[in-house]
Amino acid sequence: MPETSDSSTESGLDAQTQRKVVRERYASIATEESEAESSCCSSDDSCCSPGETTAPTDETARQLGYSDADLDSVDGNANLGLGCGNPQAIASLNAGEAVLDLGSGAGFDCFLAAQEVGETGRVIGVDMTPEMIKKARANASQNGAENVEFRLGEIEHLPVSDDSIDVIISNCVVNLSPDKPQVFDEAFRVLRPGGRLAISDVVLTAAVPHEVRADPDSVASCVAGASTIDRLETMLDDAGFESVRISPKDDSDEFIRDWDDDYDVSEFLVSATITARKPEVADE
Repeated sequence: MPETSDSSTESGLDAQTQRKVVRERYASIATEESEAESSCCSSDDSCCSPGETTAPTDETARQLGYSDADLDSVDGNANLGLGCGNPQAIASLNAGEAVLDLGSGAGFDCFLAAQEVGETGRVIGVDMTPEMIKKARANASQNGAENVEFRLGEIEHLPVSDDSIDVIISNCVVNLSPDKPQVFDEAFRVLRPGGRLAISDVVLTAAVPHEVRADPDSVASCVAGASTIDRLETMLDDAGFESVRISPKDDSDEFIRDWDDDYDVSEFLVSATITARKPEVADE
């Protein structure tokens, strides 16, 4: 797939290598025996930081904006502490809507979304890691989530039909893609006219240090593959979205600065909410 021409805002890895290191990292997280505190994404480091585990997963989720009610409403090990925010807080989901989660992991955000859309709605989670899909499906069974399904696939090539989704959510996953314009093209394709995008992700506020950009661990841990706000706005505009809004979260440095032991990630990275809408079709 084509790489971005703006090398200062993207990973220094080629697309094939980037997908490989990301898939391997999340496969490891999904199969880790100690479900609550075993991996970087079950720590207070949030997202996919390579730091050591130092806090319970629930505390991580609270830092990201999830409530105690959210945590209590989902059974099993769906909450792995993954992410850099809470897309539910900006999605404004309604009963009966169809929701798609890009990079759904063990299913935590899917199950929260399912509660919002109710029995008349449905939720689809897409993840490229077979181990995560297996875990998510087991969690769906444990939660009795009959209106949730999980599909194996890449977010650049969604296994979802055209014009079939009302809302797309995602939590710190788009930055992991080596072809973000294709991700947004696909998001636009599957959304119904008037459908909306509501995701949490990380954005660049300064240039990533050279030694970090090409480091596979930094890429797979949501650090080295992020884009600037301007570039993301351009990608969304080019895909056809309107009402694009990207809002950095000023307090995210409280957890982002601890994502790595060797440098302060918050010097060039911040969590943000990203919202946009697919235009309505004009009456003919």
